[in-house]
Amino acid sequence: MPSKLPYGSWPSTISAHDVAAGTKPLGGASFHGQNVIVQEGRPAEGGRITLVSYPLDSQEEPTELISKPYNVRSRVHEYGGASWKLVTGRLQDAIVFSNFADQRVYLQQLGQVTPIALTPDSMSDGNPQLRFAEFIDGPNRTVLAIMEDLRAEPVRHIVQIPLDGSAGQDATRIRVLTAPARFVAAPRLSPSGTMLAWISWEHPNMPWDGTKLHLAEVSGNGQLEDTVIAGAEDISIMQPEWVDENRIAYLSDESGWWNPYIHQVSSARATRLVDRAAEFAGPLWQVGSAWYVLEDQRTLLCSYGTGTTKLARVHALTGGLEDLPLPFTRVRPLQVRDGWLLAGTSSMTDGEQITLVNLDTLEHRPVAGSIARLPDPAMLPQVEEFECANEVGQAVHALLYRPRQEGLTGLDGELPPFVTFVHGGPTAQAAATLNATIAYYTSRGIGVVDVNYGGSTGYGRDYRNRLRGQWGVVDVADTVSVIKALVARGIADPARIGIEGGSAGGWTVLSALTSSEVFSAGISRYGVADLVALVQDTHDFESQYMFSLVGPYPEAADLYEKRAPINHVSKISCPVLLLQGDEDLVVPPAQSQVVADALAARGIPHAYILFAGEQHGFRQSENIISALESSLAFYGQIFGFETDAPAIELS
Repeated sequence: MPSKLPYGSWPSTISAHDVAAGTKPLGGASFHGQNVIVQEGRPAEGGRITLVSYPLDSQEEPTELISKPYNVRSRVHEYGGASWKLVTGRLQDAIVFSNFADQRVYLQQLGQVTPIALTPDSMSDGNPQLRFAEFIDGPNRTVLAIMEDLRAEPVRHIVQIPLDGSAGQDATRIRVLTAPARFVAAPRLSPSGTMLAWISWEHPNMPWDGTKLHLAEVSGNGQLEDTVIAGAEDISIMQPEWVDENRIAYLSDESGWWNPYIHQVSSARATRLVDRAAEFAGPLWQVGSAWYVLEDQRTLLCSYGTGTTKLARVHALTGGLEDLPLPFTRVRPLQVRDGWLLAGTSSMTDGEQITLVNLDTLEHRPVAGSIARLPDPAMLPQVEEFECANEVGQAVHALLYRPRQEGLTGLDGELPPFVTFVHGGPTAQAAATLNATIAYYTSRGIGVVDVNYGGSTGYGRDYRNRLRGQWGVVDVADTVSVIKALVARGIADPARIGIEGGSAGGWTVLSALTSSEVFSAGISRYGVADLVALVQDTHDFESQYMFSLVGPYPEAADLYEKRAPINHVSKISCPVLLLQGDEDLVVPPAQSQVVADALAARGIPHAYILFAGEQHGFRQSENIISALESSLAFYGQIFGFETDAPAIELS
């Protein structure tokens, strides 16, 4: 018989240190001879990102390729992505990368210590004015990339950078290929190098609202003249890839779902390869995001699904789709070589990994894992796809993680406390995978429900568009509906319901606390509180995001004031924990400070913790540990159970 202990007070072997120090974010990966190069984060080094080479056929130790102080991280569109490239051709043992501190592009010859700067120093008042990302091989010992130019009104181009270092002191040696656009992504050269494809979009659109696919002939030395071949203001095109000299594959949500298409250059005709109510793409928060790879000129290997994702082979000529059964909750194809797929995978037992998959036998083996030491399986939760109806009868999706530790259960008649996770974005998606933070809670007897409210991706354009003009309304109502359903079904203790989220998730937390009384405690991590301040003082990529989520500004200024939690703090009646980075440019610390001051003025129990050296999202291991332990201690103090976390002081 299992032992009975109060929910929330179960002793767990999963510590906050395990969550932080034992977890390293994984990015892209690439084959390199008999090795695989993997992008890895280093929480213990202030969140520095590096590249590590893993041998495939030996027991040799992995080798770090980019040494301190270099940090392989781009700031294009502020969220970066695609910050490195293994250079092929004559420089097969070199890597091009963007360095976070100065945003210059460097060439690192493998085996050498010091990289060579390929772009000039563009620092002004401590900020780089030129930023680069999404490198691809170019002709004549060059690479092509996105260049973000902030020297005047922000614009982006596709540019050509010589690999000989001649542009390291002279920006004029960087050839600008495309006309200025507010945003660009996904540059792709045809196999012969004579045609260039890319996508662009303009304010007020975000890339999931509408993008355009451009095609241009590469000739001469001047700016290319292009033709738009797909996309519109209300059609989102993602990830163009050349199948051969005459065919371009891409993903479009023209049907209401991101599905794969083929465009024939010679006939200017597009064909939809798959007609399914399933997403074959996601939101382009980071440039370089990819959802499929070419297996050959006949087939694509695609990730698709709604909640979880599958891997499928899509036939580029017939449009047939063949599922490849693999034991993963998420699959992200990265590269194909000699019948092997290199993929980013997730599962409920192993977490995020870089995995090799044999495309004939479906044999698979990990190359690198995000979690250095996997938790005891007895401590891990199971995931359930949860669905309920909101107040107007629409379906709302969530992932449910009940408290779980083998050998333990709650006291007789006791319902468990629950923490509601609200993802950021808000155009994003909670995904089913081994999440060490969730296991940190559930192994202690605290349930977690991760809500995919209306506006989340993964469920089609209509579901995504439910948040248009309704941010702070639909997300809150859907989240409250999930909690009411959990309580009605006897799953959660109605008197002990927490809610937490970061960034846009923090906005939903604060909005929910000011408009609902179903929550007993709330934690906002760098959460948006003041819409006017956000729309007036945020980076270019999101500067008009609010136009679709709330309304045009300043025309809808009254609505911005009405929705902002900062103007309704007097309605918060439960304790609040505020966690904030002091260098956050997306949501400046002033927003959290105003909330803290208002809570103090009303005598609402709260704590405000400001983390030095952190930006929008915590990357330093000591701060990740402190934030998680503070969260657990906060819930313990409010919900009345003992924890192993150091107590925090509530004002």
